Amino acid sequence: MDDPIVVAEGLHKNFGDTRALRGLDLAVPAGTVCGVLGPNGAGKTTAVRILATLADPDAGHARIAGHDVVAEADRVRALIGLAGQYAAVDEKLTGRGNLRLFGRLSHLSRRDAHRRADELLERFGLMEAADRRAGGYSGGMRRRLDLITCLILRPRVLFLDEPTTGLDPRSRGEIWDAIRELVTDGTTVLLTTQYLDEADRLADDIVVIDHGRAIATGTPDELKATIGDRLDVVLEDAALLGGAASVLAGLAGAEPVPDPESGSLSVPLARGGIRLADVVRELDRAGVAAADVGLRRPTLDEVFLRLTGRPAEDDPAPDQSVETAPAKETV
Repeated sequence: MDDPIVVAEGLHKNFGDTRALRGLDLAVPAGTVCGVLGPNGAGKTTAVRILATLADPDAGHARIAGHDVVAEADRVRALIGLAGQYAAVDEKLTGRGNLRLFGRLSHLSRRDAHRRADELLERFGLMEAADRRAGGYSGGMRRRLDLITCLILRPRVLFLDEPTTGLDPRSRGEIWDAIRELVTDGTTVLLTTQYLDEADRLADDIVVIDHGRAIATGTPDELKATIGDRLDVVLEDAALLGGAASVLAGLAGAEPVPDPESGSLSVPLARGGIRLADVVRELDRAGVAAADVGLRRPTLDEVFLRLTGRPAEDDPAPDQSVETAPAKETV
């Protein structure tokens, strides 16, 4: 197996008395999407800033394609792209003008900058709006333009720090499509996000960070498997919840959670699982008629809750000294 293209080993970073990173380890295979999840203030943006050479660790080291992010920062910057949490394009310039500007700032010749701008506009569906001022773009179009400015030099690794924050579902889908296309072409993407469905759909592997450390890693399915499936049963008569709960407790070896309003019960299952036919048969024996019986895979939200102790939507406000990064960095 090839060595990971992004490696972090024992990263520590303090901001005064605040310990942002406490020994973070990370390894991202080339040509994949790594989703980084965690509560606000957990250290996600701090880790990205170190990997992108925008901050130095207090201890530990990190490498991009074998190059140390501190000792070989210039080499690393030539290999990476970075898009922050908010689109940072010049709204007075056209989409084409923004890309040509970034091309020239990236030391491309005028001819190459113009050619590369047209390639990216065509590829990512912005050619029809290429000569409109970016200030008139929708939020999704501005984010796409911001994303492709990072691709002027064809980076091997792209860091995306919450790239779809504040976007509507359609615009989020457009950004997802753009990310998938990049990975198909061999780009490695490290994606921080607060949207767990985004990580579930895009990420090959997920790292959950809390209090500056990686507390869980794996594919979305592997992380869900740590919780196990759930058995959901809806009864025809809610008055029989007590009898149904006794049956399910005996079959699953765990206490079901009843919902009197809907007349349903839910119970976690051991990894060995259970046969639905057995559930229906035992309920029938107990005189309990089921309107619906089904197995449900856990969601990443449930994994996040189990690992961090709170749901993603209840994250506290970030520590501004740790997690707030400039909206756009030139890398």
